[in-house]
Amino acid sequence: MIMATFKRFEDIDAWQQARELTREIYRVTADGIFSRDLALCNQIRRASISIMSNIAEGYERSGTNEFIHFLSIAKGSTGEIKSQLYIALDQNYIDEQKHEQLSGRLSHIAGMISNSMNYLRRSSIRGTKYKAET
Repeated sequence: MIMATFKRFEDIDAWQQARELTREIYRVTADGIFSRDLALCNQIRRASISIMSNIAEGYERSGTNEFIHFLSIAKGSTGEIKSQLYIALDQNYIDEQKHEQLSGRLSHIAGMISNSMNYLRRSSIRGTKYKAET
């Protein structure tokens, strides 16, 4: 197993995937009737922003425990978006295919975040230089 050192939060795969998800959420919420539901549109966008923001903020903190804490918040936001996608599906803002695609992406990101949290919990790394299994 190869170990890679994160030199910047942009190097973290989960952050990269969260960035792509956020782009997709913005695209989906900009279209049609979804864009007119301002409350849901705003909330789902904020939750997607939260994933990548919390990964970045946690990384920039000094300690591993803080990083784990912020990763936990980011993971929570994946659940929030999944729930909001059901609302969008129920209101016919998105179709079943788009719902499944975005939900699958969220599950993948949540898994990546969980793996990072588990790795950091087992690791002896305690400072600002984080390593992850690749």
